Amino acid sequence: MVTFLPGRPGRLADVPSFSRAIGGAESNVACGLAAAGFAVRWVSRVGVDGFGDHLVETVGGYGVDTSAVGRDSERPTGVYFRTAGDRATDAHEVAYYRAGSAASAMSVANVDMASVRAGRVLHLSGITAALSDTCLSLLRELTAPRSDRPLVSFDVNHRAGLWRDAEGPRVLLELARGADIVFVGEDEAEEAWGVTGGPSEVRAVLPEPSVLVVKQGAKGATAFVSGAAEWGLVAQFPAPLESVTWASALDVDVVATTGAGDAFAAGFLSATLRDLPLRDRLRHGHLWAAAALTVPGDLAVPPSRAHADRLAALGDDAWGRLRLGPGWTQVGTAPEEVRTP
Repeated sequence: MVTFLPGRPGRLADVPSFSRAIGGAESNVACGLAAAGFAVRWVSRVGVDGFGDHLVETVGGYGVDTSAVGRDSERPTGVYFRTAGDRATDAHEVAYYRAGSAASAMSVANVDMASVRAGRVLHLSGITAALSDTCLSLLRELTAPRSDRPLVSFDVNHRAGLWRDAEGPRVLLELARGADIVFVGEDEAEEAWGVTGGPSEVRAVLPEPSVLVVKQGAKGATAFVSGAAEWGLVAQFPAPLESVTWASALDVDVVATTGAGDAFAAGFLSATLRDLPLRDRLRHGHLWAAAALTVPGDLAVPPSRAHADRLAALGDDAWGRLRLGPGWTQVGTAPEEVRTP
């Protein structure tokens, strides 16, 4: 979608002007990975309108292959407006205009399925499943067992307001159980499935994915890996042995939280594609999320590979003392690695 960011703080009713940017769970991940040097294709649908042109050109400007993006002459490109979040409470307003959009009409019939399945990793979002019945059918097809399917990554992204009925949590659980790598927030699991016992209880609800990453907000994230021997892109633990790894989050001077979850997924996947240790995959997720948290829009330039690798390799004490603020990913800008009392 095209995103409109407020020119100043305040209610949507009071903000007089907005600046244009882009947003969207899957395209955020695609742009982040492409900016980090990976070959990425974004498959979606946009309208035959100026906003569609802007999306395709901007996403392509990150180095993403947009050749499989369809254009819909009958439906518009989705847009949304949001206010600036309050730093203390993250309270903000969001107004979505994507009902009847081109993306909401995606289906098995009008999406290039060969292009979708051509990569090493296919990243999907629960937001897309909520947009329409045809979108849900598409995601069910893409998460169905197939001998030739790529590694399927699925971010639950539970948004209660998007679902037209009470079936959303059940559908998201079904789709997550069909994926290989799953990202879910501890708060999402509680809201959607009533899970209150922490990451281990989330794992009990989702035992099927080879990799389950439970994001725990400012505390950190826990990753479970099991039955992974068949996948070349995940840690090699012979089934049914399971590895559990936790990595603390970073101290970040937050500008806006939008897009941080997508950045975490992109960082984790980037480290997975490089076959890094599981702890470092989580730390790369935290670092990429920190990049998104320190900019006002959905997208941020991720840290360079060398920079992220150096920080991810820090000892636990040094990692715990990191404090990251706006501009920390820029070349020549070093984070505050030791905070003075």
